[in-house]
Amino acid sequence: MRRRRKFQMPDTTPMADIVFLLLIFFMLSSAFIIQPGIRLRLPQAVSSEIDLGRSVIIDISVSGALFVNDTKVSMEELPQALSIALASAKEKMAIIKADRKVSHGMVVKVMDMAKLSGAERLVIATEPKIGF
Repeated sequence: MRRRRKFQMPDTTPMADIVFLLLIFFMLSSAFIIQPGIRLRLPQAVSSEIDLGRSVIIDISVSGALFVNDTKVSMEELPQALSIALASAKEKMAIIKADRKVSHGMVVKVMDMAKLSGAERLVIATEPKIGF
């Protein structure tokens, strides 16, 4: 007489735990990738690569508020704040992140102040554009 083998389900609990932990890990790590700070809708460009770690970042919001490395400054305080920030920066580069609705004149004025404050290079930040 043959013995029938009873089909036994494998224990999938450890695999489910691992998948759950991976899901939590990726959810948490993606939350840290999002750049905190001022909400801007940057213009789009097909090619855009910037190393944000070694330079001074100037944000211009749609309301005209100015930020130097996430510190709010007025237009009058901008040259002094830029001089201080550029003096401590590894690279004398100013990255201007202006909302796409900010007037061209305002961006040019900020660029001029950055150049007078000691910036050797000026870069205008854009968002990557998908497709052409």
